[in-house]
Amino acid sequence: MDLTLALAGLGVGIVVGLTGMGGGALMTPILVLFFGVPPVAAVSSDLAASAVMKPFGGFVHARRGTVDWRLVGWLCAGSVPSAFLGVLLLRAIGDDATVQHAIKIALGVALLLAAGGLLLKAWAARRRPGGGPASRVRVRPAPTLLLGAAGGLIVGLTSVGSGSLIIVALLALYPALRANDLVGTDLIQAVPLVAAAALGHALFGDLHLDIAGAVLLGSIPGVLIGARVSSRAPAALVRSALVIVLLASALKLLDVPNEIVGVVVAAALLLAAAVAVVRRTRRRNDVAVPTQPTNTAQSQPERAAPR
Repeated sequence: MDLTLALAGLGVGIVVGLTGMGGGALMTPILVLFFGVPPVAAVSSDLAASAVMKPFGGFVHARRGTVDWRLVGWLCAGSVPSAFLGVLLLRAIGDDATVQHAIKIALGVALLLAAGGLLLKAWAARRRPGGGPASRVRVRPAPTLLLGAAGGLIVGLTSVGSGSLIIVALLALYPALRANDLVGTDLIQAVPLVAAAALGHALFGDLHLDIAGAVLLGSIPGVLIGARVSSRAPAALVRSALVIVLLASALKLLDVPNEIVGVVVAAALLLAAAVAVVRRTRRRNDVAVPTQPTNTAQSQPERAAPR
């Protein structure tokens, strides 16, 4: 079981490092559905593993300069105290199944909207001329602080949202933020957030160190691999990965059967590959177009040759 858990952690770690999200939205359902871990234990163990795993991926992004530290500061100021509040609220409502289900449905809808927003953003960027590097975004302290507080509360309740929910709201607040910077900023801000939520669960005795340790065995190298790819990869590749993970996470949160999730993800992968091939073909054609200037270059030697 430990080896299988480690392999699951490796896959989830790669996704987290590549996209900044998917930890709670993927790992917690995997622990519950495939390994029979009780929900509260799965939440606490996933949070503990994320608290150790995410700094590795965040360090890679910090070295590459794909982190907006101003956003990190305002997000953490709201998320860390509210994460403790979320754990206390979970204890107060007694892990009520109706509340948990409502939160899951709301998160699933939010992730679907985020996937659509990413696609709209990519379409608008292609229609806009001159797609150079994005300028520094202007930080909006009050909305960013409120976003961190809302994200921390939901993470404390469900372990889902440290990457997925906050990355959705960051997209809405800061549409000019590049995909690589979005992933790096989200990974770094999630470190103190999930650490606070994990500490809250540990104080109540919910933490299972054996489960968290097995997940970490695979997730640490996985997140390093994913973060290295993400920090160097073109924004289009990171955006495609984000959309696919958003879709998969949303469908799982909406309790869609695994078979349908697999078909949708496979179709999304094929579509992303087809779009990449079309773009590469267009770029090659664009590079091949400047053959006309060579005629003018050839006409100059022709004038000088007879004399």
